[in-house]
Amino acid sequence: MSALSYLYVPGDTPARFAKAEASGASAIVFDLEDAVTPAAKEAARAQVAEHLSGRRPAGVEAWVRLNADELMARDVDAVVGPALTGVIPAKTATRHDVSRLDDLLGQAEARCGLARGRIAVAPLVESGLGLANIFDIAQGPRVTTLHLGEIDLAADLGLEPGADETELLFARSQAVVACSAAGIESPVAPVSAQFRDLEAFAASTRALRRLGFFGRACIHPAQVGAVHDVFTPTAEQAAKAADILRRLDGGSGVAVDADGRMIDEAVARQARRILAQAASAR
Repeated sequence: MSALSYLYVPGDTPARFAKAEASGASAIVFDLEDAVTPAAKEAARAQVAEHLSGRRPAGVEAWVRLNADELMARDVDAVVGPALTGVIPAKTATRHDVSRLDDLLGQAEARCGLARGRIAVAPLVESGLGLANIFDIAQGPRVTTLHLGEIDLAADLGLEPGADETELLFARSQAVVACSAAGIESPVAPVSAQFRDLEAFAASTRALRRLGFFGRACIHPAQVGAVHDVFTPTAEQAAKAADILRRLDGGSGVAVDADGRMIDEAVARQARRILAQAASAR
């Protein structure tokens, strides 16, 4: 399974890099795009590259959100290296965007002595065109999961999300189905500006989990704990999942669970997902 939490940190704030990595987040997203003004992008690129070349904590993934325009090639050249887990290309709209990035990454990997395909890609879909092409994007080279940029997407579509965010349900469901169809990890739940009312944030995160997302992007360290709580199965859930697999281990294809209900391969598939999530949280 993929990381549980992806904490964004602006690429031009190197004083916050180590603090972000110590926050407990599974992955840090060094942002070279919207969080950085045009005048600061060159410096941000150099600061992120310098940080990634130094000592970093074990077990914390390093991702970089790339600019979508002509700056993408410069971003890739600067940040690709052994410490980089993957990149999140902003404003991905077509599979061609992913293929172009694949070429850039391949060239950078060769220069760094890395195996081709070492750097993963998790496209950020944040436009109507991107949503229309989301199934093709999900099947692009190197793509391991998807992110939704819902603020930009809502603006592009003219949506005005209410408190329950039902206006975004179609886009969210499309992302979940696209990942499933492509055979990649479930999409990462989108960011939320809510970091003061953590109960509301947790409720929103639980709704996204039920919809089929796994893990969530965060804009503040205070959100990280809530994300881990939501996406980490309880000991009881893990034990129940293990029991289901044991009961189906006889090979008959169907069995009865501890509550007397019929279980089959579909139930077993969900049980395996729960155990994988529990393993990811360790």
